This record gives sequence, C-alpha cells and structure tokens, in this order.
Amino acid sequence: MTGKDEAIRISMWSGPRNISTAMMRSFGSRPECQAVDEPFYAYYLATSGLKHPMYKEVIASQPTDWKVVAGDLNASRPAGSMLYIKHMTHHMLPEVDLGFLVKHRNCFLIRDPKRVIASYAAKWDRISTEDIGIKRQLEIFRAIEKLTGQTPVVVEAEDILKNPAEMLKKLCNALDIPWQQRMLGWPKGRRPEDGIWAEHWYASVEDSTGFAPYEERDIVLKPELEGLLAEQLPYFEALRSHKI
Repeated sequence: MTGKDEAIRISMWSGPRNISTAMMRSFGSRPECQAVDEPFYAYYLATSGLKHPMYKEVIASQPTDWKVVAGDLNASRPAGSMLYIKHMTHHMLPEVDLGFLVKHRNCFLIRDPKRVIASYAAKWDRISTEDIGIKRQLEIFRAIEKLTGQTPVVVEAEDILKNPAEMLKKLCNALDIPWQQRMLGWPKGRRPEDGIWAEHWYASVEDSTGFAPYEERDIVLKPELEGLLAEQLPYFEALRSHKI
C-alpha cells in the first residue's frame, strides 16, 4: 500500500471481453480519480507485430517503450489523488520488469473463460491462450505476490454484475479506499480517457449508464474452441480460489 501522503495507484488486471471498461467507468466516476485505458497497448502491438483492428492508430496514440509508460504511471501526482489503470494482462510481454508495480494496489478482474472466449470469438477470428490472457494473468498475479509479499485482490466479473453495490463496497474495502455510491453509474457516451480503439470495441459500454444486469446464458462454443477452454480452466480456478 502507498503512504497516506501519496497518490493512490490502482492497477486492475484483466483479460479481454471482461467488464474491464465498465469498471474503468465506475472508478472514473470518482472525482479524485483519473482513469487510464490500457497504457501498454501500443507497446504490445509494436513489439509483437500483431495486426489488431486499428493497430496503426493505436501505435501512433501511445508511447511504444514500456519503460516510458511505466515511468509515466509512476510520475509524481498530487496527494489524495487516485490513478485507476485498466491493464490487459497479455500486453505485458516477458521483458517488462513488473517492479514498477510494487507500490500499486493490484487487483485482478477475472471472468468465466467460456464467456470470454465466446465474446472474443464474436469480435475477431484469431484467438489463442495468449489472446485470452488468463494464463498471463496468473503469472502476473504470482509475480506481484512475490514482489510485494502480499496476495493481490481478486474479484469476479459475474459477482459484480449480480450485485454491483455489494461487490464494489467489498472491492473498495479490499483496496483500502472509501466506497462511493457514484461508482454505480456514469454518463452515456465516450469518455476522454478512452483509448483510440474505443470505436471498434466499446459500443455497448458507450451506450450504458451503469453495470449491465447479469444474464444467465447457455453458451455453446464451436468444437474447435473447446480445447482452448480446457487449457484456460486451471489458470482461472487458481485465480478464482483467491476471490473476495
């Protein structure tokens, strides 16, 4: 944890097709909080060479040196302020030194991998364990646990959707910050902190004013994705065993 006279930095670690953008909206509703949207995305694309949708625009919109990004996130900020950083775990390639996260309040947002895979497959035809990010999520969880000597906070997306007020209160308590009722809602539309990729990925959250009601749906994956799901389950269950 940071000292009382320092800014609070919350690093929220998620895979894609989670409620990560809604969570960014929630924390961004706090007046003392500045949200940051996937600051390592340009670095990830420039280094990996992957051709994600809008990859040229993404690379042009952010620094592509991970050390520069890490330095920006840890730059001096006013006492009492809060920085909420929405991370995609797969953006953190092995060369990144995670030591810059030692004073962050790290939290891991997990989601049933079957739901993640179904949602991701509907948006893009390339999908792998690296794309889903759950394995990398567990690797980062264990690395941060080792670096800090503390078990990071874990919260499950479905729990938040089922009862946003109760779970956000629990999350704030686990992160040692005061709960604010305003975290339950936000204005419709795009926000200044949204990445340039918002026009491709954020249509549903831009149309929202709060967390979507939980829907119990029967998800059937294509047969060729069943093996991918089976590979994710041990990583997911290892993280899930720590959830609040």
